Amino acid sequence: MRENLHRFFRAARGVGVHVSPAESIDAMRAVSQVGFSDRTILRDALLLTLAKSQDEKLALGDCFDLFFSQPEPRQDQPEADSNDDASQDAADQSSQSGSAGEAGEGQPPEGLGPLAQMLLSQDRNAIQAAIASASGAASLSDIRYSTQRGIFSSRILDAMGLQRLRDDLDQLTATNPSLAERLRGALDALREAVRDTVSQGLALYAREEAENLRNEILRNAPLARIERRQVAEMRALIRQIARRLRERYSKPRKRQRRGHLDVRRTLRRNAAWGGVPFLTAWKRKHRDRPKIVALCDVSGSVAQVSDFFLLLIHSLHEVVDDVHSFAFSSHLIEVSEILKKKSPEEAMAEIMSKVGFGSSDYGSSLVDFEKDFMSTLTPQTTVIVLGDARSNNLDPRADILRRISERSKRLVWLNPEGRLAWGFGDSEMPRYGTFCTVVRQCATAQQLERAVSDIVATYQ
Repeated sequence: MRENLHRFFRAARGVGVHVSPAESIDAMRAVSQVGFSDRTILRDALLLTLAKSQDEKLALGDCFDLFFSQPEPRQDQPEADSNDDASQDAADQSSQSGSAGEAGEGQPPEGLGPLAQMLLSQDRNAIQAAIASASGAASLSDIRYSTQRGIFSSRILDAMGLQRLRDDLDQLTATNPSLAERLRGALDALREAVRDTVSQGLALYAREEAENLRNEILRNAPLARIERRQVAEMRALIRQIARRLRERYSKPRKRQRRGHLDVRRTLRRNAAWGGVPFLTAWKRKHRDRPKIVALCDVSGSVAQVSDFFLLLIHSLHEVVDDVHSFAFSSHLIEVSEILKKKSPEEAMAEIMSKVGFGSSDYGSSLVDFEKDFMSTLTPQTTVIVLGDARSNNLDPRADILRRISERSKRLVWLNPEGRLAWGFGDSEMPRYGTFCTVVRQCATAQQLERAVSDIVATYQ
């Protein structure tokens, strides 16, 4: 059961259902209670423990139906499907040439291998169960590419006893040609069934590898040059990144370690007991309460990547308690409440309608921030600026950025442009960079994830 469920979890991840180790343990506990016998109950148990949304529920249901479309491997050999099948089998046997009488009343001849007997008996349930068992022995769940179909088909057939079947065919060709012909036909049908099983395995298990490969390409693709057809995939990838950040950092912080024993406080607290340390006192390290201020450029020059920036900022509101978010192009507005109360898609649409796609003016936007929002900065604040630092040759007001840096704990600038472009044309990045604690290129989703992860990790 455990091995079969692990294969199912792998297939589920391939269709986009996130299955964490904790969720897989919950699912296995549920399955241990309901068992495998009733597929409807099993299906409901897996959907209840693994699916977190309606989309995941639909995807997981389809995955379940495909995964469990074949019977489970079993040790015992079931009887034939029906009396009609058995009767047809007997009729076919009796219609063979006189030498077929050696097989008895519709039974395969003695001395044949298990696979030959199974095929001649036409026991479909037993054949399907044998294919399923051989698929496990051949590690079909490791298939990743369509070019591996032939390899895995051969492995499954070998695990079922193909070599012994060939020997049986050679023997029957010499002693009972008509029965040998019938066995060849059954072997052809078996090969076709195995190919179908391998194709099913490819559909189940190759999706995860294909998805991982596609995501890896997207993670390293420049955000500013994403094709229109890839935008939806990139947004989905950014949402996955945001989800990982939430799972990694939004959990309750572990109880602080006790640290070093404070001898003086311990003695004072236990003076009434003659100094016997019934009550201990410990030196605790002070931890600053995290506070983030994010300024996101949503002007026309970075419109292609501002969606992705806003998605990550949205995730920060779910990870860190105290986040103030701002968006700007020619002027700056606070968007914290929009990001807190609305879904990422709704929030991005509203923000872009209010201040997006304009001509960038960093100086004017910094003036707006200093005038109305400088009070949000404290010595515990990390300020994140996401933008290309291109101000259309207007006054960059680097002096305001300097004052922002002086009033905050850290100033981090994430720039979607390549470093070779910094300082050329209307880029003010070298001037701004002198007041930043950290300056990073964030031209890809992978770079953006690492930067935001490093920022949040400092507060854990």
